[in-house]
Formats: sequence, C-alpha cells, structure tokens
Amino acid sequence: MTRRRDVGARARRVRLLVLDVDGVLTDGRMILNEHGEELKSFHTHDGMGVAVARQAGIMVAIVTGEKSAIAQRRGAKLGVEEIVLGSRRKAETVEDLRAKLGVELDEIAFMGDDLLDIPALERVGLAVAPANAVREVRAMVDVVTRAHGGAGAVHECVELILRAQGVWRRAVRAFVQDHGGTGQGRRGAASKRRPARKNG
Repeated sequence: MTRRRDVGARARRVRLLVLDVDGVLTDGRMILNEHGEELKSFHTHDGMGVAVARQAGIMVAIVTGEKSAIAQRRGAKLGVEEIVLGSRRKAETVEDLRAKLGVELDEIAFMGDDLLDIPALERVGLAVAPANAVREVRAMVDVVTRAHGGAGAVHECVELILRAQGVWRRAVRAFVQDHGGTGQGRRGAASKRRPARKNG
C-alpha cells in the first residue's frame, strides 16, 4: 500500500465511503454474452468489507457512470445507503451525497480508478485508488491499495479507515458475533466448549 503521511488523520474523520463500481468493486472488464447482456464479477471479500464498514457506523454509497442494473442489484444486496447510476459528473454527485447524508467533504472517502473519478477524488477528505488505477489517478490520491479492483481493494480500504479510527477489531468481532461466532478466535470458542475438570 502506498500512502501519504497524513492519511491516518484523514481516515479518522471518515463517515461516508463512496465507491466507484467498474475497476473498484470489479476488475474493470465489461463482459458481454452472445445476447448482448453485460456481466460483471465482484469479490466476496469486498462485500464483507462493506458489511464491516457499516457495522462500524460508516455509511457507504455506490456511484457509477454506467446505468447498470447489475450495479443496482449489487448495491442493494450490500445494503448500502445510496446507489447513484449514470453519474458523469461525480464531484457534483459527491456534493449531493454530502448534503443528503449530512456529512462534510473532509468526512468523505472516495475510491476510484479512472479519469472520470478525478473530480470527486479532488474534493474529498480521503482519496483512495486500487492498484490497477490509471497513472493519473494513482499520482493524485492519498492511498493506493496493494489489491486490485475486484480483488479485495475495497476490503483493504475499509480496514485502513477502521484501523485509523481504532475500531477495526471491535467491528470484526461484532460482525462475527452477529453471525453466530464468538469473535474471540479458536481459543475463545474452545474455552466455551471445554467442560470443567472434576477434582479426584
């Protein structure tokens, strides 16, 4: 991961994470089948990252320049606060989200990979790009993740933000507990299962 020196301070302020779709939540490829229907591939790790972010109280929005039913369905499945399709002026979309969700620009993180994302990346408090972003984007953001888009980059971004805020472990533990685990690892689970020894 490549980062600037003030990333921790920027990440601590984040209350809203805005994600591009193609090249961030996906690897950027647009696959068409023989019927002309578009297919996209998403990584489950990124879905878990979004879930943990929301568990920690971070709002999440999806913004894409495409009018994609697939992006709409993915956002709905993830339960994000806002889904904006067909946004060709993403800085204006970010301003709309700021007003609607009651946050300041320096409380917004935006993750984008291509030239259309630059106006939004210029405005926000924390600008993030996946490793596969175009050179112009990588040169101007605060953080470039090790992971590529569609391969865990969003999860990496969420972990960075929540670790900076000191809540990553607590959010993961709460998520695991909400899904039937102890959130304490194998030792914690084993201690709950192990019967007490009898003396004698």
